Amino acid sequence: MRRLRYNVACSLDGFIADADGGYGWIVDDPSIDFDALYAGFDTFVMGRKTWDVMQAQGEANPLRGKRVIVASRTLAASAGVTVVRDGIEAAVAVLKAEASARDIWLFGGSELAGALFAAGLVDRVETAVMPVLLTRGIPLLPAGAAHRLALASAQSLASGIQMLAYDVLR
Repeated sequence: MRRLRYNVACSLDGFIADADGGYGWIVDDPSIDFDALYAGFDTFVMGRKTWDVMQAQGEANPLRGKRVIVASRTLAASAGVTVVRDGIEAAVAVLKAEASARDIWLFGGSELAGALFAAGLVDRVETAVMPVLLTRGIPLLPAGAAHRLALASAQSLASGIQMLAYDVLR
């Protein structure tokens, strides 16, 4: 079965966006091979706000031409995107059961990640922890149940970014 991997940048104090939803605080690190990172996935699941951020990149959007599933009750149908209005948990369970050599990237945001954690669908948390303290913003996960994790890998980059991967314990 394919894994659902919540792969996201976050501040040291656990926020994935600032209080205005911005991400200008994310540290640029040229040693990160984003092409290789994106190539490890064939499906991207995200919420409406994350989709809007990706769309704003226009031609530079790295998800152009990729399989994208957006959980939204308000997004109009759009070419190349599957919009799931209700039942995102069931839709993701179907995606996980598909035959594929590549995993599914839970791209964001916090509320969607919380719902998929609550449904027991998230298999791994991968955070690029930025050397930044925001003190407020959108949290990695909304308040809810605790989740036990096991460290799978850790890497320190020269920029101060800590690349951490944890498997979700069931």
